Amino acid sequence: MGRRRGARGPVGAVYAWVRGQSVKAKAAIGALTAILALGALWALIHDHNHFFVASEAVHAAGIFVLIYKLSSKKTCSGLSLKFQELTAIFLAVRFYCSIVIEKDIHTVLDLLTLLSTLWVIYMMRFKLNSSYTKELDNMPRYYLLIPSIVLAIFIHPFMYKHYGRFLWAFSVYLESLSVLPQLRLMQNAKMVEPFTAHYVFALGVARFLNSAHWIIKVVDTRGSFLTGSSSAVFWTPAVLLAELVQTLILADFCYYYIKSAMLGQLMRLPSLHGIRDV
Repeated sequence: MGRRRGARGPVGAVYAWVRGQSVKAKAAIGALTAILALGALWALIHDHNHFFVASEAVHAAGIFVLIYKLSSKKTCSGLSLKFQELTAIFLAVRFYCSIVIEKDIHTVLDLLTLLSTLWVIYMMRFKLNSSYTKELDNMPRYYLLIPSIVLAIFIHPFMYKHYGRFLWAFSVYLESLSVLPQLRLMQNAKMVEPFTAHYVFALGVARFLNSAHWIIKVVDTRGSFLTGSSSAVFWTPAVLLAELVQTLILADFCYYYIKSAMLGQLMRLPSLHGIRDV
């Protein structure tokens, strides 16, 4: 049956204390927790590339949870098809750029993630379409595509040739916004199905690890990394900002996910018209 709301213990006591704080105090506690986590990562991990690998590994774990749900539960309820399609777009663009520019382990990881995402889209569109809640998946794609295109036109790296610089920037900006349809669907539905919650939480952890890479790199170089080359004058700060936007977008969801896990309850999200405790 799981624990009741009034369940106590060390974890429950900590949660009860945090819940009793003001909104400003909660924000300060969250910021302090993030800083401590960044400090621990900085002390324990010396090769910054490991952050990217760890991020991809966590993302892959989330996708495996999603694949398990679709193949065993035979339902795609609670999933945003628009989010999956936007994910496929930025992954395809990034995979192409990776082939042209880098050809490293990230190329392989992007390909595997892209293939998995295309399989999810196929299942949602054709095999499990009857369980897809289209009326709740109501955020237009162009709300995210158009800003990503405009930003990519004006702010992009200069180290790549021709249209590759624009495509790479487009994939970065679209990735930072692509999860919004999924969050919108879950807010519309109010109740979040467990497997979907695990999947989105994994995305949040992956985004935090990516953001940690950039933040720690800036700290290690004492800020010079932001303006160290002509291509970085606007581009590098834009990448850092995009990573932070992704993390902040998912931070609220991760809070409610952890809250539900601590209380042993099915996850709920607050109304779109204001945040309140559930």
